[in-house]
Amino acid sequence: MPLFGQDRGALRAVWREAWRKHRAGLPLEPLEAQLADLVAIHPEYHQALEDGDPDQEWTPELGEANPFLHLGLHAAVRDGLATDRPTGLRAAYHQIAARTRDAHAAEHALLECLGETLWEAQRNGLPPDDAAYLARVQRRARR
Repeated sequence: MPLFGQDRGALRAVWREAWRKHRAGLPLEPLEAQLADLVAIHPEYHQALEDGDPDQEWTPELGEANPFLHLGLHAAVRDGLATDRPTGLRAAYHQIAARTRDAHAAEHALLECLGETLWEAQRNGLPPDDAAYLARVQRRARR
């Protein structure tokens, strides 16, 4: 989520603060409300956001999921759906959601495609390829 820059600590603080304010019943800015909504549907991450070590490392080798990465990918997917970027993403998502009858599961399908696209871009030292991302999502939609 480039909106918050490259500072991992600052990014994590934004998520933590949005969740803290939500739990306290405090008014939320629109972006904070979006972030809190994502955290709310992921109870497995509540502990990490509420009182976990803000500098914790999660390693896939140990089977650990990084809650901030996962939530950030959800936010990116939702932004892509809101703007239909890349064009056609929203239609493919709706196909997946209709088949699964589960909007969260459909988002996860897009998350996997986005994660693979970002990993590939990082590995190749290139920007993410929107066309490759869309192609992955469309393949998922046709399954």
